[in-house]
This record gives sequence, C-alpha cells and structure tokens, in this order.
Amino acid sequence: MPTVHLLDYVAGNVRSLVNAIEKVGYTVEWVKLPADVPSAEKLIIPGVGHFGHCLTQLDKAGYIEPIRAHIEAGKPFMGICVGLQALFEGSEEDPEVKGLGLIPARLKKFQDEDKSVPHIGWNNANTSRTGEVTDESLYGLRPSSKYYYVHSYAAPYTDGELEKAGWTVATARYGNEEFVGAVARDNVFATQFHPEKSGAAGLRVIKAFLDGTKSQKLPEKPPASATKEGLTRRVIACLDVRTNDQGDLVVTKGDQYDVREKDGVSTGGAVRNLGKPVDMAKKYYEQGADEVTFLNITSFRNCPVADTPMLEILRRTSETVFVPLTIGGGIRDTVDTDGTKISALDIATMYFKSGADKVSIGSDAVTAAEEYYARGKKLTGATAIETISAAYGNQAVVISVDPRRVYVHSPSSTPHHTIRTKTPGPNGEEYCWYQCTIKGGREGRDFDVRQLVTAVEAMGAGEILLNCIDKDGTNSGFDLELINDVKEAIKIPVIASSGAGNPGHFNEVFAQTRTDAALGAGMFHRGEYTVKQVKEYLQEKGQLVRQFEEAI
Repeated sequence: MPTVHLLDYVAGNVRSLVNAIEKVGYTVEWVKLPADVPSAEKLIIPGVGHFGHCLTQLDKAGYIEPIRAHIEAGKPFMGICVGLQALFEGSEEDPEVKGLGLIPARLKKFQDEDKSVPHIGWNNANTSRTGEVTDESLYGLRPSSKYYYVHSYAAPYTDGELEKAGWTVATARYGNEEFVGAVARDNVFATQFHPEKSGAAGLRVIKAFLDGTKSQKLPEKPPASATKEGLTRRVIACLDVRTNDQGDLVVTKGDQYDVREKDGVSTGGAVRNLGKPVDMAKKYYEQGADEVTFLNITSFRNCPVADTPMLEILRRTSETVFVPLTIGGGIRDTVDTDGTKISALDIATMYFKSGADKVSIGSDAVTAAEEYYARGKKLTGATAIETISAAYGNQAVVISVDPRRVYVHSPSSTPHHTIRTKTPGPNGEEYCWYQCTIKGGREGRDFDVRQLVTAVEAMGAGEILLNCIDKDGTNSGFDLELINDVKEAIKIPVIASSGAGNPGHFNEVFAQTRTDAALGAGMFHRGEYTVKQVKEYLQEKGQLVRQFEEAI
C-alpha cells in the first residue's frame, strides 16, 4: 500500500487516525526524529490539547524547520486540529508562543456568553459563500456533511481576508461566531475538525488528501435545506460493560444501577447480558450514533493494568467505529499486580493509545472536589482531572456525575443548593437538592451536584456526563430540572443521561433544556428504538442532527 508519514509529537488518540488512514488504503510510517521528515512524501501532523504546549514541543524537538522545508518543497502536508492551529501566527491560548506563521491571523477563544465552551460536536466545513451552495468539493468536503470538532480556540473568519493570501477556506458557525473549519493552499491542507472521528464524511476527506484530489464535482448539488449551518444535536449511545458470572465481558443495563435480573427463579439473579461490546458499538455507529461511550462498571481486578480487557475492546472498536469513543471506569491512581504504582494519567494514556478520545471519571471526581473545597478552592495540580487535562486538553476529561434527589420542605432545611420542583416528594415536599453519590450510587455524600460541577470545571474538566439515579432505568424521560440547574452553574458542555425511553424524550430534553447532547442506553440495547429512529424523529421536530452517510 502507498505510504503516509505521521508525526505524533503530542499526547492524544492517534490510533484512530492510523486506522482511518489504513481504512482508505494507505499505510503509516512514523516520524520519530526530525531527520525522518525529509524522507516523507506525504506528511500529517495531528494535534490535541494546548497550542503553546504543542508548538513548544515541536520547537524543542527540532521539528519546526524540517516541517517548513517540507511545505516549501511543495510536498503534501496536512494538519489536524492543533495541527491546523500551528499554521497561524499565534493564539490567545498562549500569546508568547509563535505559530508557523503561514496564515496571517491569530486564534481566539470562543465567547461563552451564549454557548458552551469547549465547542464539542458535529458542525460544518463549508466552502459556500453568500448563500450559494457549491457544487465543488475541496478535498472531499461537502456542504451537506457534518464533521466532529472539539476545541476552545478558533480562527475567526473575516470575509475575504484569508482568500487574499491565497487560501481556500471552509467555515463553520458556533452561535454568532463564524470560524475557520479548514484551509487549503497549494500543497497544504488543514482541518480544525478531526476527520478520523467524522465517520464516512471524514474518511472521504482523508482519502481525498492522500489521493491528491483537491477539487472535484459533487455527485449532486445539495439543496440549501440540506446545508443548514451550526452545531447539531448529539445523540450518544452508552454501553455499560462488566464481567458476568462466567467471566465474559458483556453489555448490561441496570435499574437504579442494579444490573442483575429480577427473576431469581429462572435466571438465578444473573448479570443482565444484552450483547458483546465491540459488536454493539459497531451497530450503533452504523445507525448514526454521534459518539459511543463505554462505562466499565466493574474493576477488572487481578490482571496487569496493561492487559485490562477494556483496552482490547477499545483497540478492536476503533478499527471500525470512526466517531468519538469515551471510556469510564478505573481512571485513578492504582497499584499494579506486581506492586508498581501507576498514576491516573498513566491509565488514561493507555486508554488513549488504545483508541479512546475521552476518559470519564466518576467517584474519584467527587473525592477530589470535596478536597478542593476543604483547601479553600485551591488547586494542587496533582488530581487525575488536572494531570490528564494538562496533558491532553480539558476536552479529553469527562466527569460522570451520579446524583439523587433529597427532598426537603424548604431551602432553609439544608445548607445545600435547592430547587423548587414540579414533582413533589413522598410527603409533599416542594423542594429538593441533588446529592452526589460514589461507588456506583451505593454511597451518598454530604455534597451537592452544583458543588461538584463547579469544582471540576475549575479543575480542568471539559464536559459533564449528567446521570440521575432516580431516573435510571425508568424510561420516563430525562430529569429536566436537574439538567437546567447544572447548565446554569457551568460553561462546559453537559450530556444528559438516564431515563430515555423513546425518541420523544430526546426532543423534550433538547427543546426544554440547554443540554449539549443526550445519551441513550437501554432503549437501544433492547431494540425498542434505533439511533436512526431517534434522529429521524428529532429532524421531524425541527432539530438539527447529523445525517448518517454511507461508507466510502
């Protein structure tokens, strides 16, 4: 197979990019030293995390000048995410660090008055201008396609400015801000989005670049109605994974977090087995899931950390699933079977190298937040949240929150933040607060959900996976009051979880809250509804969703 050279100079999930490159018919050779760059014909630089850190690492390792020489020689060059940002003069993220300066502009942080930051999800990369829909494709980009973005800083688009410097530009809109989604000039192509995580649309972009197909006619010119700009409603499929009584890894689903069958006579109270994790993840991807989340709800004990079964699940899943993968469970400081101490950062690194894009932290986040308040809201830099977000960027750290309602007669009855609820308690209580729990909901803490989410945001988390024990397994819809309460408290994105039983519940949560995404599990696992059916229903209700595209 033809070869492409890949420079992995920063922490991140490059396994998915390798899998995507191989999927479209190329093989990868690694650039391990600056001296390797001149031998590269096609060079790709991915990136994730902090602009200043990435550019500094490139500079210290001696890559800056070889990269410049590669570009000046007219050889194909592609930058992804921070790999695109490196082409600019600089960024507000680290004003002291210079970019390569090929593009005469600087990156700025998104405004967060009217939207969540980071910008996470599926958006456009559209070369159309002034209302006209293009019938030309720039490196496989289509105005009707959506691509996966995850970033806090972007290059604002000013009409005509970059074009004057010879660049062809594709843009996206987030709130009222239009920004650069991709750029191309001569032999250089770069995307702010992650093509390797953008499904068939992203694979088409990678293949077009590697084949050298800069421009081609679209199969058909899409109607303007199919090119609506903006961030789509994310529909996420979640798979709770654990070992069953026979020692096999299965996807299960609990009711208030109890995953054993209720009929003890016929099943012996066995762990509910709904299928195999890798097969089910592929099925949901093919149905159009925007992300797939694995939650390891048991610790895989008595095996070396490097042989944790979830690592193999991620490796196998990332070979066929080209949307973001999140893994939760066991992201903590631990001691290996041989007595070696392994940090949470080391655990996260193993997951990222195996194909994960984000890690989810649960109980340990509650403990870390409690200690944060005990110190007077001072950071130590040593928690799992802080160390992982510092190395990989805050977008890589998701906090899984497991609250339950505690009803009270009045706000003065508790020191915790309360809401007035439309669903009174068992004794007619009109108020409640949301108690944080740990250990899979088995232990409640004297700590409320607002305390937790504001603490982890300050510590560097990039997203909240907001569960609700009261709603789990009920199929009665999401806890809208909880979601709105949390969204009022923080700026980072929130994923609504627990309670989805039909497509209407997804429309309800998107229509009545400002949630950034919604997650389903049991209704998908049991085959009651497909992800595709949920998206079709949302589209009928006027919600903007990503359309599934057939594989290239």
